[in-house]
Order: sequence, then structure tokens, then C-alpha cells
Amino acid sequence: MSVVQSIRTAAVAAIKSLYNQDIALADVSINVTKPEFQGEYTIVVFPFTKFSRQKPDETAQNIGTWLAAHQPELIAGFNVVKGFLNLDINQDYWTAFLQDNYNNDNIGIQPSNGKRIMVEYSSPNTNKPLHLGHLRNNFLGYSIAEILKANGYEVIKTNLVNDRGIHICKSMLAWQLFAHGDTPASTGIKGDHLVGDYYVKFESVVKEQAEPIIDRVLENDFQDFEGADVEKLTKLVTALHKPEVKADADKTAKIMGDIKEMARNKTEIMQQAKIMLQQWEAGNPEVRHLWETMNSWVYEGFEKTYKRLGIDFDKMYYESDTYLLGKDLVADGLAKSVLFKKEDNSVWIDLTADGLDEKLLLRGDGTSVYMTQDLGTARLKYNDYHMEQSIYVVADEQNYHFKVLQLILEKLGEPSAPGIFHLSYGMVELPHGRMKSREGTVVDADDMAEEMVNTAKEATEKAFQRYNDITEAELQGLYETIGLGAMKFFLLRVDPKKKMIFNPEESIELQGFTGPFIQYAHARIKSILREVGPVEGLENFRYNGELLPLEKELIVLNEQFSGVVAEAHREMSPSVIANYVFQLAQVFNSFYAEKVEGVYTYSVLREENQDKKKLRLQLITLTARTIRQGMKLLGINVPERM
Repeated sequence: MSVVQSIRTAAVAAIKSLYNQDIALADVSINVTKPEFQGEYTIVVFPFTKFSRQKPDETAQNIGTWLAAHQPELIAGFNVVKGFLNLDINQDYWTAFLQDNYNNDNIGIQPSNGKRIMVEYSSPNTNKPLHLGHLRNNFLGYSIAEILKANGYEVIKTNLVNDRGIHICKSMLAWQLFAHGDTPASTGIKGDHLVGDYYVKFESVVKEQAEPIIDRVLENDFQDFEGADVEKLTKLVTALHKPEVKADADKTAKIMGDIKEMARNKTEIMQQAKIMLQQWEAGNPEVRHLWETMNSWVYEGFEKTYKRLGIDFDKMYYESDTYLLGKDLVADGLAKSVLFKKEDNSVWIDLTADGLDEKLLLRGDGTSVYMTQDLGTARLKYNDYHMEQSIYVVADEQNYHFKVLQLILEKLGEPSAPGIFHLSYGMVELPHGRMKSREGTVVDADDMAEEMVNTAKEATEKAFQRYNDITEAELQGLYETIGLGAMKFFLLRVDPKKKMIFNPEESIELQGFTGPFIQYAHARIKSILREVGPVEGLENFRYNGELLPLEKELIVLNEQFSGVVAEAHREMSPSVIANYVFQLAQVFNSFYAEKVEGVYTYSVLREENQDKKKLRLQLITLTARTIRQGMKLLGINVPERM
């Protein structure tokens, strides 16, 4: 039981004894005591004044007195500040915790709770390689899965591959038209990169073919369109000439965006891609063979990227396997009159009564949309695992989509509906701005990883003296650990809900809120432990003297780790772990570096008092284990030496 749980249990007993009132453990609010006050933990007593019928200070005084008298093994003393009860925890509690846990490889890990959760992340398209945005998604999904495991859940890590649809057909068509039979083997280009090149090629041709159509539209020539499209374009062009629109750049950009999109859809190459999609769904052998071939190139490329980044999955799902299930659900919804058809045979659901709008579920030509396949995937995943919760790690651009998905599943009576949870996260930008897939301006994940590893090599060679006994292979492994760790930490240290700017140069710095700073603290501890060597009797040792301030602070901070892991789950945020591990590394560095009159206050190597030496060995061993465990939950390795 953690110290916070122990305090809650004791406080509940105090309330019962003093005021004959039963309260739940969750009703006891406990904070870390502010640095300017004495104590380690603070009980907020204001909610209890309704039982005590006393002023907050009097209530706090009475509860503190009871705790000190009845729980002396836990509470050594207390003080009251403006109704807050600050508690001094008995030093024996801290030294007992240190003895019991300094050699615990599973610190912070809870036993199984018998519950199952699925985490879906990555979800790449097979028309392009992974990019910087995918990196935040992958690192976030992997870390959340590890945090859930640490909290006792059985976790199934899944990846839904977007392997079908118009975007896939774009790459396929461009390869047919322009590749002249090129393959990854013949070009030496990684498969996902080769396919991505043809996606960019398709978009450049679309842009080229759309330009004359746009020019004609802007001159009120609508020969490329018919029916309702002509009426819509007339309104858009008319609006462009209104003074209030001309004066508003955002309105002008939006109208031009609508015109450009309509023009894109009328280009010859886009029409060919739509025909290819229809052929794919009809099972055309030639189209299907090309699809399988190009996807195999991409999967081989993805696997190399995942392996280097330390990302894995328990189960792969493919939209090509799930979209037909989605169509079955659509048919069920039509039979139940939950869904309806429009004149063009497209299928919709009306969510206006729920404050939303009408949502397309099946196009008039019978082809599916994203929502169709997401419905099918939700049913398949639930049938496979019957999990309590299904977490989707997807950018906040899809907030509306997942709100609609859960609502549709509820209306269709699907058992998976209550467990749908969208872990929404903000987009990643670079210091020079946003990336665009269509224009080929995305930052490739492989290139970013290589850049980070090379930067780590440069920084390490500049900052550290090379060990004589380290091999080139070990050095390369160290650069990978530091470079990829820096990238992961920087992308995870920010709350997922926030947008962020990834600065590669800042992420690799050895000082500041970075992964390498924490990795170096761990390496420094391991260096001390190697120099000291094995110490007999350490496992049975408990310190009985007075703890110095930073000794106590380090023990207290380490003890809080299990609570931090629980908080990271509640908040669904690896940033909670990142902030904690950074703080732990900071306090260790203060512990390591503090001097008085040129003498290190907390020296391990030069400490002559053997009890003190054993205490500090236990303490830094525990700190290294906690750092390692915390970084592991972020998917980051820590080196033994730097």
C-alpha cells in the first residue's frame, strides 16, 4: 500500500472515530505539501467541516492529533496552515520502503485486475511512408498501452491499416501510368517510399489538370460540370466578387478551396482513380493483383520502420477485411429503419435530433466510406476480444468522426459502443510550419529517425570521452538509444491534447527538459555503482539514523512513482510520466552535485560512514530502477553509460 493510500485509510478511521461519519477513501483529498511548509503530504480538511461543525483549523487540529496518537508508525507529526493539515511521515516508513524496494525490478507495476483494454494506434495508409505525425501517434499509443499494463490491465495493441480506398488507388494508378515497372528491388528505394512517391506524382498531375478547369470556372465557364454542381459553382464565383468577401482573406481562401476541390474531382486522372476503386471493390483480378503487390512493398517498409522505433502490435487489422462487415451493419441499419436511402441510392443516418447532422455511410455507387469500415472494424474487434474499452489513438481532426461513430454504434445496438474511447491528440508541426502529404512536404519518419541518431552521435562525441573498451557496434547502439529516446521524449512530454512544435535540435540537448538529460542521470548512477562494486549485506540493511534533506526527498519522490503511474492512466497522458522522471533526474543531480566548502554532501564513493554509504547505495539503486521503469513506460531505453 502506498503512503497516500495509507494516509487515506487512516483519515477515514479518524473521521469515523471523531465524528461517527462513514466516508469513502476517494473522499479524502491529499496533495504533496508545498515546499514552503513542513511535511510531505497535506490533507484538505474543508469537506469534513460539515461533519465536525468546527472551523477548518480546529477540524485539522483534531484530525492531526488523532492520527499522531493512533497511527504513530505512519504519522510522526503535523502542522496546520489555514485549514490544511500538513503531515510529517515517520522516517521509519521511508527507510522501510527503501529497503523493500531498492532492488525491485517491478516498482510501480500493479497486479492484474482481470480487465481487458484494446489500444489501436499507428493506422497508416498504404499509399505513403510513415511521417512525423505518425511518430507522435505511434509513441503515444505504445506508451499508453504500457501505462495500462502497468496499472494491471491486459492490453491488446492493434494496428488498423488503411489499405483500401481512393487514396490507395491514387498511388496505384500513378504507378501504372508513370513507373515503367519500377520496384523497390530495381530502384533500391524502400517500398513505402517508392509507393509514396507515386502518390505525390498523382497529386501533381491532378493539380496540373485542375488548373485550366479552375481558370474556366473563375471566368463563369462551367462546361466541365452539370446539374447541382453548376448551381453551386455559380454561387461560389458570385460570392468571390462581393466586397465583404474580397476584404476577408479567410473567406476568400475557403471559397477558393471549395472550387479547387470540385475542379480536382473533375480531372481525368481523378475520374480514372474512382473507376479503379470501383474495379477493386468489384474484385477485378488485375487491379487486385497490383494492389497486393504494392501493399506488400509498403508492409515491408513499415516493418523496418516499426522495428527501428521499437513499436510493436499484438494484432493487425486491415480495412480490406472490415469494410464488408461495415456494409453488413449498414444493411442491418436499413432493415431496422435506423438508416435511410437518398434518391441516388446513398445510405445515410440522421443525427440532427442528437445535435449533429446527417452522415453518409455508403455512396450511391455502393462503395464504402471511412465510417463504413470503422463500423465493421468495431464489430470485428469486439467479437475477437470482448474488451471493456477500445481506445482509438487518432488526431483531434477526427473528434467529430469518433463522436458520430460511437453514436451510430449505440443506435445500431452494438455491444462495443459503451467502450469506445477516442484518445485525441494535437497535430505536430516543425518550427517552419505544417506538413502536407499531397504536396510531398511531410517529414519522413525514417529520415527524422536517421537525423536524430546522427545528431546524437555528434553531441555524444563532443560532450563525452570515449570509453576504450566500447565497440563500434555498441557505440551505434548508444547513438540509437540517445537519438530515438530524445525524439520520443520530446513528443511525449507534451500533454496529448495540445498541439506541439517538434524541435529536433532542442530535443537532443543534454541540459533541460529532454530525454538525454534523464538518460545521462541514469548512466551517471550506473557508473557510481560499477565503481563501488558489490556490497555485502545491502539487501538486509535498513538505515536507522537521521535522513538528510535530499536523501529524504529522493526516497519520497521514488515512493510517489506508483501514484504517478496511476495518474498517467487517469489522465491518459504519458506526459505525466515524462514530467515525473525529469523531476526525479533533477533531484538526483542536485543530490549528486551538492557541495559544502568543497566537500560533496551526499557522496557515495567517499562516504566513510558505512551505514550512510549503504543508505545512499540503496537510494541511487532505487532511483536508477525508477528512472528505467518510467522511461520504459514511454518506450525509451536508458544506457548503462554515456
